Amino acid sequence: MSLKGRVAMVTGGGRGIGKGISLALAEAGADVAIIYRRGEDEARQTAKEIDALGVRAAIYAADLTDYEAVKKAVDEAVGTFGKIDILVNNAGIASRGRSVLDTEVAEVRRVMETHTIGAFSITQAVLPVMRQQPRGDIIFISSVAAEILNPYGAPYNMAKAALEALAMTLAKEERPNNIRVNVIRSGLVETEMGVRLAKATMGIKDIQELYPVSPFGRVGLPSDAGKTVAFLCSKDAEYITCATIRVSGGM
Repeated sequence: MSLKGRVAMVTGGGRGIGKGISLALAEAGADVAIIYRRGEDEARQTAKEIDALGVRAAIYAADLTDYEAVKKAVDEAVGTFGKIDILVNNAGIASRGRSVLDTEVAEVRRVMETHTIGAFSITQAVLPVMRQQPRGDIIFISSVAAEILNPYGAPYNMAKAALEALAMTLAKEERPNNIRVNVIRSGLVETEMGVRLAKATMGIKDIQELYPVSPFGRVGLPSDAGKTVAFLCSKDAEYITCATIRVSGGM
């Protein structure tokens, strides 16, 4: 399942699920461009770990809601690596766990812009160079929230549902250009954001409280999503596009 010679760009790739994805792609042989908004030290540490695997890494700061900053980061990455073969739209933020009645419209805009408009913007910026490659892969990291639609999470649910609509539309548009587009619906993952989500929606203090009632005795890990992304970008998955894959332990 080698990705040697390919270049991946991962939004939010310096920490959490994004770090798991960045490392999995690097372990498979891909060079990795990490896009981050905050957490520069974490992004640098992840890049250092990737370099230690014998492939190249670089980090680029960009707020995905700022199209000019996104375009600049993409241009700089292409200048460094020469191309982009893989884009993973992973960056996201949590909502506050309030009812629709108690949620401010400003929060809805903030969550939607980060998850959906941000993914749209960087995808649009990457597509021209990706179309020039023999094969392209775009992976959208969604959530089982888009399917379950639990209460007290409208902004996040809405954002992930819209993200999936974007992905499925894109898959059909870009198939003639040999670009595969797939969605991963992640379950709860043991990350900083996952802990915040669990506390806000489940009223727990420690995410390990959920271990006894979780599939296989644990919640998800960043590496679970990472390995799935690496597979979808490999030759073994060359006939898979427009697919939605649950990585949730069956929860």
